[in-house]
Amino acid sequence: MAEIEREAMEYDVVIVGAGPAGLSAAIRLKQLDPECNVVVLEKGSEVGAHILSGAVLDPCGLDALIPDWKAKGAPLNTPVRDDKFYMLGEAGALRIPNFPMPPLMHNHGNYIVSMGNVCRWMAEQAEELGVEIFPGMACSELVYGDKGEVKGVVAGVFGLEADGSYGENTEPGMELHGKYVFLSEGVRGSLSKQVIDKYDLAAGKEPQKFGLGMKEIWEIDPAKHKEGSVTHTAGWPLGSNAGGGSFIYHLENNQVYVGFVVHLGYKNPHIFPYMEFQRFKHHPMVAELLKGGKRVAYGARAITEGGYQSMPKMVAPGVALLGCSVGMVNVPRIKGNHNAMLSGKAAAEAAMRAIKAERAGDELSDYETEVRDGAIGADLKKVRNVKPIWSKWGLTASLALGGFDMWCNTFGFSLFGTMGHGKSDADATEKASNHKVIEYPKPDGTLSFDRLTNVAFSFTNHEESQPAHLTLKDKDVPVNVNLAQYAGPSARYCPAGVYEFIEEDGKAPRFQINFQNCVHCKTCDIKDPSQNIVWTTPQGGDGPNYPNM
Repeated sequence: MAEIEREAMEYDVVIVGAGPAGLSAAIRLKQLDPECNVVVLEKGSEVGAHILSGAVLDPCGLDALIPDWKAKGAPLNTPVRDDKFYMLGEAGALRIPNFPMPPLMHNHGNYIVSMGNVCRWMAEQAEELGVEIFPGMACSELVYGDKGEVKGVVAGVFGLEADGSYGENTEPGMELHGKYVFLSEGVRGSLSKQVIDKYDLAAGKEPQKFGLGMKEIWEIDPAKHKEGSVTHTAGWPLGSNAGGGSFIYHLENNQVYVGFVVHLGYKNPHIFPYMEFQRFKHHPMVAELLKGGKRVAYGARAITEGGYQSMPKMVAPGVALLGCSVGMVNVPRIKGNHNAMLSGKAAAEAAMRAIKAERAGDELSDYETEVRDGAIGADLKKVRNVKPIWSKWGLTASLALGGFDMWCNTFGFSLFGTMGHGKSDADATEKASNHKVIEYPKPDGTLSFDRLTNVAFSFTNHEESQPAHLTLKDKDVPVNVNLAQYAGPSARYCPAGVYEFIEEDGKAPRFQINFQNCVHCKTCDIKDPSQNIVWTTPQGGDGPNYPNM
């Protein structure tokens, strides 16, 4: 194919992704130098369209970035007033008292928020400072300089032929060049994966671990609503099958966030994370809360869970990875947005120092140092063993030993040192013949819903004539390997029903990809036992359109 000719635009810093990390970087760059030319490229149809998070926000990131955020109208409207944790059995619940928990686990002083709305507000702050923000601009390729450095991205490719080739009606997009490129794509970003592989940034690190987070917004009976109430649970329905748990957050306007996280390191390929979530809502404690209410939105996304020991090197020539592109979630706190903001601020400060010193294109080593040795590293080091303990010895050990280790780390030491994670989530999947099939109750249409019905509440849309953004390295693997050996787990681990194995009388099974359903959670890219599915960006603006997740 002949080389594609594209127009190019020059900036000081090009930022991919208008999440909390990317927007924090953009704001800080303009705070440091109002003349700095900054562009933010967002694949969603608008800022916030692809943002999904719990979320109880620790405001320390905003405090550092925009100290007067209250006066400027940041949408942090619901302070946490009540904080509870329960161990669930099938019919009952045991509350775990707060007093044995380390101080870092307490949520008072934090806020129940829609991170989509927080990002929309942050985008307004950035634009007031002169940042250019372009939503609907998916970044599909990296551009490299003569010395092997990352010097830009290709964005805005539309109208590819069905086979992925360029046709007469294809808009080839444009190149956006920068002295630095910041990748703040969120979990398992496609360009971040390429940078990590090209520069071997994960060498010597523990494998990254992930969870699948699913979330619904409910409007409930005002008599049951307790604004500012935060509840977390563990135990039923997952039991020993998988790690994970739930969150229930009461925000304003009689709305409740109901979420469920399944750790993707599970062994049994018959586990159906989405149906575990739906079953959870039938627990008496949850069912009573939701009875008489209605679900108004649904979405899902992967969560980085590897913590401090799984963070890859964050910098290479001309490029830096921010936020969840690195993996900065404090797993026991279920919080990463504050660290994402702090990482954006740190990257901006390092880039500005390099640009002022005429070192543009170098590695931003002082950004990496700040992340590992500063507030982010301190936050993650304290909890680094909770996830490995849970994975190795189960929930009870995690509560006891993990809690003890967090207390020890509060005073600067750990009896466990730094534990490893072992296998990746894909490698953790075992053959179907080693495990029993799990029977799940049929959704009742009132508390629980089938996947396709729920996906409609994510407001997802993909232009159907474009090539599928979910590709296979080998088209024969899904049936010959994954179905034959693992009972076709993609039909279950996907929370949007993208993957199907079609079995018709007298015909061999065939694998079908319904890419139009995709909510961009990246679970398939993570959990596929053969690592045969590759998630790439669809054309800009496509995907979910979350209203206030």
